[in-house]
Amino acid sequence: MTVAGYRLVVTQPRGPLGWWILLPIVLATVALLWWAAIGTKLSLSDLLDGLPWVADFIGRMLPPNFAYMQNLIKPAVESIQIALWGTLFGVVLALPVTFFAARNLSPHPVVFHAMRQVLNVMRGINEIILALIFVAAVGLGPFAGVIAMAIHGAGMLGKFFAEAVEEIDQGPLDALSAAGVGTTQKIVFGVLPQVLPAWIGVVLYRFETNIRVSTVLGMVGAGGIGFELISSMKLFQYENTAACVIVILVLVLGADLLSSKLRAMIR
Repeated sequence: MTVAGYRLVVTQPRGPLGWWILLPIVLATVALLWWAAIGTKLSLSDLLDGLPWVADFIGRMLPPNFAYMQNLIKPAVESIQIALWGTLFGVVLALPVTFFAARNLSPHPVVFHAMRQVLNVMRGINEIILALIFVAAVGLGPFAGVIAMAIHGAGMLGKFFAEAVEEIDQGPLDALSAAGVGTTQKIVFGVLPQVLPAWIGVVLYRFETNIRVSTVLGMVGAGGIGFELISSMKLFQYENTAACVIVILVLVLGADLLSSKLRAMIR
């Protein structure tokens, strides 16, 4: 139908996919999962056979050695310090890359793709591998854990920061451009007010994650309570292991509660 020189085209809404399309998709999905199950050697019988050993291990951990917890105060505080500085340095490293890794602010597509690959490399290497590298570089202790956590965290934070920038309303930026303001002013007055709530939420989530990660980095000599955990297991002092697990759970739950409260205040 033509109205005032314009042709209106009406199309019928698409219905559900036919069985000749759904069936191959379902079969391909089942085949993929079956292939993955074979590769990972999934076995319910092996799990059931191993449950008595799990029960035996848990039995050796009970009752926890609560008196040992006084030795865990310093390592627990150290884990929090590692997570705090790892998060802060991660933000500092991510911010300079963020605006070049956002498609709508990057000066050139080559720069955009290069910065995205930098972020991919930073978050593509696991914290434990980075911790092993920096333990060899700076020695045993929490500083190696801070650097490892900062580099990996910067890759993750930079990706989320850039994606938040790409989702902003372009109207304020266009208005600022029409007023002839510079790039820095556009970022300060047009970008940051829109992305700060999302950025703060991501940073809080990363801090919560870093609390959990910091308890593991100690297993490779990067400080924190993880060192006490792995030491107690190697010495077969399972009651002390249970005490370490309890302290780790308290740290994680406390970080989750604090993060939730702060996010609620921001909203």
